[in-house]
Amino acid sequence: MSIFRRALGADFDRLHPMLQRRFGVSLDAGYACVGRGTMSSIRRGPWWTVPFLQVGRLRNILIPDVGSSVPFTIENYPYRDPFGRETVTFVREYRVRERPSRFDATMVYSDRSRRVIDYLGTHQHLAVDLDLTVEPDGSLLLRSEAQRFYEGPLVGFRFPMLFSGRAELRERFDDATGLFHIHLEVRNSVFGFLFGYEGSFACEFPPAVDAPEHLKPRRHERRE
Repeated sequence: MSIFRRALGADFDRLHPMLQRRFGVSLDAGYACVGRGTMSSIRRGPWWTVPFLQVGRLRNILIPDVGSSVPFTIENYPYRDPFGRETVTFVREYRVRERPSRFDATMVYSDRSRRVIDYLGTHQHLAVDLDLTVEPDGSLLLRSEAQRFYEGPLVGFRFPMLFSGRAELRERFDDATGLFHIHLEVRNSVFGFLFGYEGSFACEFPPAVDAPEHLKPRRHERRE
């Protein structure tokens, strides 16, 4: 059973059938989801948000790039992490300049909190609670909630939202075009809009019961 089906319960069946397939990636299902498409718009906040976003670039969490009609890929592969948890990669890569930009995330289902936990970055420094809602049109609305920062075995604390942002992401499927559509905005409660993008993509569903090493984080965090 996929981590999203576990988190949504019966509501999972209200998702559009193609979203059920996309978010049904799991070890039991035996397949991955690889999307390729175009970001029609990649935006960021005012100039003073750039230092904040540059820090995020260091660990593939946030980036300061802007652009339009930008090719991108998103790769969702299931694998079992070193702690025995079923994990799904959410790695997005796009190229505004010669050097590609990458946003790394890996997700697990927490039996304790009964929700999906999103680990951000190459070293899973940020663990983010996700709130999932199925919209009336069968689309998926994802909102980030509390965040925790982890570094090494001894450092761990609730990350103050004053220095971070809350993400709101919507995904839907367009039957007319046969494409998935995605819209993301990250906002800070004080500073407002930080970063966002929107685009569309087509998906393939290759067989998979593990993730390529280059999609896995360099360090896995046990703490939720």
